[in-house]
Amino acid sequence: MLPPVPSLEDYGISPEHGFLSPESPLEVLPDPYYAKWEALAANLQPLLLSKRVRGLVDRLPILSTAHLQTDAEWRRAYVVLVFLLHGYVWGGDRPAEKIPPQLTVPLFEVCERLEVPPVATYAGVCLWNYKPIFPDEPADDLDNLACLQTFTGSLDEQWFYLVSIAIEARGAPSIPLMLQAITAARVGKTRVVTECLQQMAEILDEITTLLQRMYENCDPYIFYNRIRPYLAGSKNMADAGLPKGLLYDDGRNQPEYRQYGGGSNAQSSLIQFFDIVLGIEHRPTGVGRKDQSASEDSKSRHSFIHDMRAYMPGPHRRFLEDIDSIANIRAFVEARRADPALRLAYDACLSMLRAMRDKHIQIVSRYIILQSRGARAGSQSAGSDQSTATNLATAAPTDKKKLRGTGGTALIPFLKQARDETGEPAIDAWAQRLLSASPGDAGSASLSKVGEHPDGHLEVVGLCGTWTADDSEGGICHW
Repeated sequence: MLPPVPSLEDYGISPEHGFLSPESPLEVLPDPYYAKWEALAANLQPLLLSKRVRGLVDRLPILSTAHLQTDAEWRRAYVVLVFLLHGYVWGGDRPAEKIPPQLTVPLFEVCERLEVPPVATYAGVCLWNYKPIFPDEPADDLDNLACLQTFTGSLDEQWFYLVSIAIEARGAPSIPLMLQAITAARVGKTRVVTECLQQMAEILDEITTLLQRMYENCDPYIFYNRIRPYLAGSKNMADAGLPKGLLYDDGRNQPEYRQYGGGSNAQSSLIQFFDIVLGIEHRPTGVGRKDQSASEDSKSRHSFIHDMRAYMPGPHRRFLEDIDSIANIRAFVEARRADPALRLAYDACLSMLRAMRDKHIQIVSRYIILQSRGARAGSQSAGSDQSTATNLATAAPTDKKKLRGTGGTALIPFLKQARDETGEPAIDAWAQRLLSASPGDAGSASLSKVGEHPDGHLEVVGLCGTWTADDSEGGICHW
């Protein structure tokens, strides 16, 4: 007997809001017992500027979580504590390696309740960290959203989070839609599956449009040098000053080093939901299609995308696992290759999702790759006697291929492989050529790749001209 199709309410997921909470997140913890936490959070920006965060946190009392009542309160406590945590770690000239009990003790209890790790996750900076300006207006309208907590207080940082929140809201209707498609596929209702896939392709296209609005209010220089360093975790951060990770001191036991990835869009349950329902398989970074087919053991090795599920709230993680066990759309379409409407609808979804990942690579190229080149050039010309903070922005890996995202993964190889894997299930021959083409596939149709040329060089077009990134300078093809 087939397992039942999951019921969204069992996982705290809303048909209208998806992985966002049906009710707006709390702006402040209501119990005055937590006033000291909230006071630090409310003044985090000036405290980071004056480098007073660590001293003030060290003088806090260790507050109990016993006064947290509702789920919304536990989530608010998590948001406050992880922003204070990352401000504590990255808010000085050098990262703080040891986390005091004032943060460790309540943070561990909150994280155990919410089933998330003690680090700033996508849920903490996006899903539980926003409010609609006017509650009666839609949450997928970027003009109707505001952030509750930031490190810098800048419009750029708010916008960076809010684009993801709007994407979550716009993508929410796809969840019940694809559950309907899975149910219809079980009973052979081809027309219903086709219509669901057509609507899914439209939603993916609209999400890509939202993603491209990142450029409107988030400046690449501000993001790379002022915002991104605070989002870094403690995993693979030796160049940024944390070679062993963090010591979480609970005041009772001898602390041991722990390493966690920081916030990453790979922790979005919505994006992973898209992959699962469409039957897209992601391999460990660097493992090709032929490599995996040649070794059955390689299928058991988790990819970075799969590893990121550990950073999702527990109910969301279990939802993806249960969906993974019943996903049938890819097999349903492959068994009905003679149906042109069904094939086209399915391939359109793959095309739209791959286009979204192409746009994401463009953003990464502009906001991280090109900015990192400028940061390295600046550090080399500044001289060794100049004092500068050590963090993810100022760290300059000797091997350019080691440039990492805040989640701790090798950045561009991961993104490029995830993009290319998105097109692999394509059904029609034309779609296979279009979605599987790489820069080296001469004579094949190819999607735009930020000026990614067949010979491997990268052109970046901007308002002041066109630059070519060669191997000596780095670029999207060489990191």
